Amino acid sequence: MPARDGWPLRSFDWPADREPRGSILFQGGRGDIIEKYLELFGHWHFSGWNVASFDWRGQGGSARELDNPRKGYIRDFADYDRDLTCFMREVVLPDCPPPYIALAHSMGAHILLRNAVVPGSWFSRMVLVSPMIAFHDSKVAPGQSAARLYAGLWSMVGLGERYVRGGSDDPDVADDITFANNELTSDRDRYARNRALQDAAREIVIGSATVAWLRAAYASCRMLADPGYPARVMVPLLIFMAGKDRIVSPRAIEEFAAKLKLGRHIMLPTARHEILQETDEVRALFWAATDAYLDGMAKAA
Repeated sequence: MPARDGWPLRSFDWPADREPRGSILFQGGRGDIIEKYLELFGHWHFSGWNVASFDWRGQGGSARELDNPRKGYIRDFADYDRDLTCFMREVVLPDCPPPYIALAHSMGAHILLRNAVVPGSWFSRMVLVSPMIAFHDSKVAPGQSAARLYAGLWSMVGLGERYVRGGSDDPDVADDITFANNELTSDRDRYARNRALQDAAREIVIGSATVAWLRAAYASCRMLADPGYPARVMVPLLIFMAGKDRIVSPRAIEEFAAKLKLGRHIMLPTARHEILQETDEVRALFWAATDAYLDGMAKAA
């Protein structure tokens, strides 16, 4: 699928095999690929939903902007907004039945929050998992202010295409990350499966973020941090937060959710950042709440 500017984006559409309940648009986080969530898509497909997704520009099977395809790069999060609009207009609206439910993880959830204040949103409801409203303090040593200044200054002097400090083509190897010290999931089997997927799909996975991505992320997070932003959200939200998240800030999520007029949030205290890749026990809580939320929408209609 070509984006509005002609940029190639890889998309996915799995029609329901019976009378559809509607369509779920799923969007992953920074560095995610469609294949990582096939288990998730199967649950919705066999529950009667049409499922659609695409890889954000600069990652997965979508085209890259830099010569090094491993670098996580974006100039402005508005590019993601335009890609979402293109996907809806070119793939979802023509081919997928309503109502439209948006479900997204981390950075993908952040992009959906940008859309949730736009008049005339396509989505009846959104389910946001570990939304990137602010970074966890532990990820931006020596501090948030210093990290923002660093990203802004380096981008200003033309160094935005460099990796963030300590970044590399393969951050797991560089940081000696194993299951025992990973911050994403406490499920050993799903962790191993995702590592095997990364090894098998080297041509479509990416490494660390670049300085330009970090600068763009901080600029977008600043917009969401406006005290009046949650009240402008026009789409009902169900937000999940992980009690052991050390990638994004659970406190920022909780404070944002508390100001919503249309929405509620659920804390999963034992979960790490990737709730959708967590243990069956954690996922069972997620599925129970999400399925009840979507069933409630159908009854209200």
